Amino acid sequence: MSVEALETPFAVDPEAAVFARAGIMRRLARDRVAAAAALLLAGIVLAAAFAPWISPYDPYFTDLTKVMQPPGAEHWFGTDNTGRDILSRVIYGTRSTLMLGLVGVIVGGLIGGVMGILAAYYRRLDGWIMRLVDVMLAFPAILIGLAVAAIFGAGLTAVVIALVVATVPDVARVARGAAVGVMGQEFMEAGRAVGVTDGALIWRYLTLNCISTIFVFLTLRFGQIILIGSALGFLGMGAQPPTAELGMMAAQGRDFLFMAPHIATIPSCAIFVIVLAANLLGDAFRDVLDPRLQT
Repeated sequence: MSVEALETPFAVDPEAAVFARAGIMRRLARDRVAAAAALLLAGIVLAAAFAPWISPYDPYFTDLTKVMQPPGAEHWFGTDNTGRDILSRVIYGTRSTLMLGLVGVIVGGLIGGVMGILAAYYRRLDGWIMRLVDVMLAFPAILIGLAVAAIFGAGLTAVVIALVVATVPDVARVARGAAVGVMGQEFMEAGRAVGVTDGALIWRYLTLNCISTIFVFLTLRFGQIILIGSALGFLGMGAQPPTAELGMMAAQGRDFLFMAPHIATIPSCAIFVIVLAANLLGDAFRDVLDPRLQT
């Protein structure tokens, strides 16, 4: 078998790829819960992206004549303890929360995926990489956030670092497990036998065969990362006032739970809706993309 022959047997037919994507979309569309979750999450993302144009008020404008007003016609979600419009702050806070989750998942997923795939391909690195992963798993994200905040100061940077570190070890273990299964396939041994470079084998055959598994895990992980980021914000390690961030907003309203419960409960409900939609959509992607669940 020639190198040229080996490098093309698993190439993706463009037409087949289109049909495969169309089949995935059809299966997702038939799942009403997944479709509703996708529409809800898309609406949340669009609202966050176009926050300056759809927010009814300036989220940082204080009006001491309208402090802690309940939800009403003028302020749909009410006002907080300084008279700021909660609806506008929730829209802007959603932008910060989603950004933290996306950065944590994408950067952590990339680093963890590379670590897991390299551990599976280079057996001499396996022990070192997985022991590093075990050490990272031993530190809770909250503790990492505290340490980073102590070094660099509280802020979004500390939360991002904590979320990335919290994502890397789990993704690395999932990627390694998927890659070990691919390494046992005959085409990997054949590639080595005929002299295909390590880079080609790792990218064209190992990584591309593991991407769907890693993607499914990251879709399920996204909601958890949102929760961790919001918890760090609630503890004061994330965005600092007056920046709008859902976890911090919930923390600011806890002192007024009996006088104006909407200040804390509305941002908390926003976090709940985002995480619920992300989890439902992640479950749907898992059902569609995980070959072990196909019948």
